[in-house]
Amino acid sequence: MIYEVRTYDLYPGTVPDFEAAFAASLPEREKVSPLGAFWHTEIGPLNQVIHVWPYRDLEHRRQCREAAMATGKWPPATRPFTLQQQSEIMVPVPFLPEMKPGHYGNVYEMRTYTVRVGDMPRLLEVYAQGLEERLKLSPLLACWTCDVGPVTKFVRIWPYADLNERARIRAEATKLADWPPRDLEFLVAQENKILVPAPFSPVR
Repeated sequence: MIYEVRTYDLYPGTVPDFEAAFAASLPEREKVSPLGAFWHTEIGPLNQVIHVWPYRDLEHRRQCREAAMATGKWPPATRPFTLQQQSEIMVPVPFLPEMKPGHYGNVYEMRTYTVRVGDMPRLLEVYAQGLEERLKLSPLLACWTCDVGPVTKFVRIWPYADLNERARIRAEATKLADWPPRDLEFLVAQENKILVPAPFSPVR
């Protein structure tokens, strides 16, 4: 399983217009393959939308994209609102299940770490050590490494009921023996975004 993560930067104030146009075309697109998730940013880089598409592999992605465009209904009429686009192919880590549709929370934190070249296996080892105890506090929706794009990128998406719950759970997590991971000298950069799901997102 792979996930294509498409990140679009929009003109200020056009997120509602983009989401409306996307939603109008989505039923035809989903006849080809399902949408995995759709969010817009609430904290972090504003006027940004992120949509996730699961595929079996890159060949399946190619087939689905060709079939979707052949309908004449896709891509949606979002060009007037779009400033720039980025596409990355993500691979789920082996120690967590695949991302599934469902209601997980009202806000999602996307945390992205950049790792030194060659140190991704070490990061995954350290991260997995404390994850079992951390998952007792709240679920982890997705955990990916980047296969096509910035290949030193490590991404996690944590759902929460709201930002107050996020603050409470993160405070509880600091009391765990192996969380957050301490041995992270191989990190180059960290960033996060707070995301809000669109009404049509399969992950909400």
